[in-house]
Amino acid sequence: ILAKVIQKTNELEKDIVVCTGDYVRGADAARRLNGIWSLMSKLRAPEGVYTVLGNHDHWASTEESVHCLNTSGHVNLRHKAVPLSRDGTMLWLGGAGDLWEDHVNLDRVLKDVPDDACRIVLAHNPDTADTDYTTRVDLMISGHTHGGQVKIPFIGTPMLPVKNKAYSSGFIRSDKTGVFISRGIGWAAIPLRFNCFPEIAILRLSVERHRSDLQSH
Repeated sequence: ILAKVIQKTNELEKDIVVCTGDYVRGADAARRLNGIWSLMSKLRAPEGVYTVLGNHDHWASTEESVHCLNTSGHVNLRHKAVPLSRDGTMLWLGGAGDLWEDHVNLDRVLKDVPDDACRIVLAHNPDTADTDYTTRVDLMISGHTHGGQVKIPFIGTPMLPVKNKAYSSGFIRSDKTGVFISRGIGWAAIPLRFNCFPEIAILRLSVERHRSDLQSH
């Protein structure tokens, strides 16, 4: 499945690819890291692939997961921010540590970003949006929830591994920032999806009258 997702992603028209963590899971996760990352390294985008780790990657092996990421050809955004520029317009892309296993305050992650710059943060767990920070974040991109995997009509998603149960999938406005949560692929708790299709999310950013808008397709 992962190979097909990577092939489809490579075929899409885009500027960058961002990956928000949990590339392995389960008891044999550590043994699967090299195989998974040999596939992940095939992701391509004109302006680069930017990646952070998730809790399952740390549970498998923090050291080996970081090593695989560093040698994959992706830009490792863990605990740092980098500038992206096009036609005189610049934004900064930052990477949060995993909230459960590797959290670093976002003030530290974005400390070198100019005050007037657009700031987008990759954070595996969307609950990161509600942590204690004061710096401005214009958009947070997360995963972790798998959209809840199961959406029961009139009931909702009973399996959400987040504190803020509003963080299921799609674009959510938190108290501090806008959060986009991808349903991603695969599963976390049980090998089942119901009424919650996997996705490759395409986000288009536009600037209009000094205001950034987000559209999800």
